[in-house]
Amino acid sequence: MATHRSLLVLGAAVLPLIFGVPAAGAQPAAQPAASYACRADTKFGKHLLSLRQGVDAKAPTTVKPNHRFSITVDLKPGQLPTEVKSFKLKEVRDLSLRVPIPPNTSYVSAALTGGSGLNSTPSVRLDGRTAIITVAGPIPGGAAYQLPSLTVRLKAGRRGAVVETRLQGTSYDAPGLTLTAKIKWKFVTLTAPVNCYPNPNPALTRTTIR
Repeated sequence: MATHRSLLVLGAAVLPLIFGVPAAGAQPAAQPAASYACRADTKFGKHLLSLRQGVDAKAPTTVKPNHRFSITVDLKPGQLPTEVKSFKLKEVRDLSLRVPIPPNTSYVSAALTGGSGLNSTPSVRLDGRTAIITVAGPIPGGAAYQLPSLTVRLKAGRRGAVVETRLQGTSYDAPGLTLTAKIKWKFVTLTAPVNCYPNPNPALTRTTIR
């Protein structure tokens, strides 16, 4: 079993959100850090931010045809800010993260383990060939939390194929990560939907079927 670790750091323009973003890695390699481009839609307009997060992920480097194997993603703990500039972050809720089932595999199962400070029980479900992790929350501003670890069980396809895992999402209008943030500005409390997509979106795991 090979391990890849990527250290990701948040950078936000207007709405600072810090939370774990599952990503997966198969083997040590020099590659771009996974990151999300996000857009928060508020009554005062649309605000852009970038979001990154540290993860530890494991997957086998090789697997035999028709054999089962797992990709496991362990997320680092985080803490939401209470305020940045003139915005107060009151809570984050209804987080959904989408992870495509890689080509050259068939889905067997997915499971979540651990997690804390989420004020809800996270769930994972399959929609077509996409695993969707949902955290209802709410996670209050300033709170420490940890998202659960995700394990996806897969069945390898044909010999010679390479299984690549990528995050889902291609634009703000076709996101792979969504959430709702409640923020306060002066005497006004706003509910802002946030849509994110991975940019860039390199292959984060590679498993050769042989």
